[in-house]
Amino acid sequence: MRYTINQIIEGEDELILNYQQINSEVEAVLVFMEKHQKKLMGKSNGETVLFSPQEILYVEKVDDRTFVYTADKEIQMDMSLYSIELLLNDEHYFRCSKSMIINVYKVERLKSMASNRIDATLVSGEHIIISRTYASDFRKLLRGE
Repeated sequence: MRYTINQIIEGEDELILNYQQINSEVEAVLVFMEKHQKKLMGKSNGETVLFSPQEILYVEKVDDRTFVYTADKEIQMDMSLYSIELLLNDEHYFRCSKSMIINVYKVERLKSMASNRIDATLVSGEHIIISRTYASDFRKLLRGE
């Protein structure tokens, strides 16, 4: 498959896919395009907000409420953590404890801790602890297994 990439100075970003037949490469691009069109909805400061899954730093369940954290917002979702996990079902998101899901692509640094836990520092500077129950699966994910 041939790739052509052009940077534009102004106007809206656009992704065009030309293909003769659908094959695994074309399917992967279509899945990528569809996923990036998806919007989620929640409440922040009394307002309904829409956001894309790519904005998510992490998702946390606190006192029977589910919160999504982005770089600049704390958004309450009316979904269970398990439902959000199913919705975000791809390699970008990882269940790192019973009450938390992180966006793997927002992890900046990792530090091994005692008891086989991992301290993950996000691009926002926040520290998320990956529990020992999930640590070995996280390491496998990072190795591409």
